[in-house]
Amino acid sequence: MKSIVCLKQVPDTETQIKVNAEADGIITDGVKYIINPYDEFSVEEALKLREKFKEGEVVVLAIGPDRCTEAIRTALAMGADRGVHINDESLNNADPFVIAQALAAAAGEIDYDIIFCGHRAIDDDFGEGGAILAELLQLPQITLVTKVEVADDKGSAVISRDVEGGTEVVETPLPCVVTSQKGLNEPRYASLPGIMKAKKKPLAVKSAADIGVSADAKLEAREFTMPPERQAGTKYEDMEPADAAKLVVQALRNEAKVI
Repeated sequence: MKSIVCLKQVPDTETQIKVNAEADGIITDGVKYIINPYDEFSVEEALKLREKFKEGEVVVLAIGPDRCTEAIRTALAMGADRGVHINDESLNNADPFVIAQALAAAAGEIDYDIIFCGHRAIDDDFGEGGAILAELLQLPQITLVTKVEVADDKGSAVISRDVEGGTEVVETPLPCVVTSQKGLNEPRYASLPGIMKAKKKPLAVKSAADIGVSADAKLEAREFTMPPERQAGTKYEDMEPADAAKLVVQALRNEAKVI
């Protein structure tokens, strides 16, 4: 089973984000970067399919600056076979359509049965890349996927996806584009032998020109602001539970106005 995993590097969810002095971005000094969590589900599912069919290849495809190499190597340490890094300054801050164009162009040079993406990235939260990629490649797309069952002949798949209030099960021909949701699997940790092997696995670095893409659309952040600080809460101490309950209800009704 041959899979492409589109991967993005994002700030760690535990990183304390601070707005820069110009209020047009964040302070990146000291920020730790990780694989987008939803992309980790994609890596794991691609590895599981390769293991199920006992053959194939998992190719990690990423767009980003030099630091993105670390995220690709992490995926390789998990078990992916090789990486392709589109590293071009012109693609920094490109809009989702341009990013999808670059992914589609790079994917056109790779043999695949299925393409995995995270259903959204936790930094910009757009959630558009997978859908645009599928449209550009003229492939069926299934979003918010929580289960993938590929037929033995690798010609089709039965896929479960989250919908409001339940689960939708669809059958699709392959190849297709899948966007991964939490619950699809539990990503494995990179083992020490895997980390050592990852250093020797192929990692091709390409520019936008190499894949025939020009970044003619950019995103511009006009202003970044931090959310307002929370006010201190009210404590009801040293009183009978019934009396405290009455005060809490009064506060919720008269002050918070939620009941």
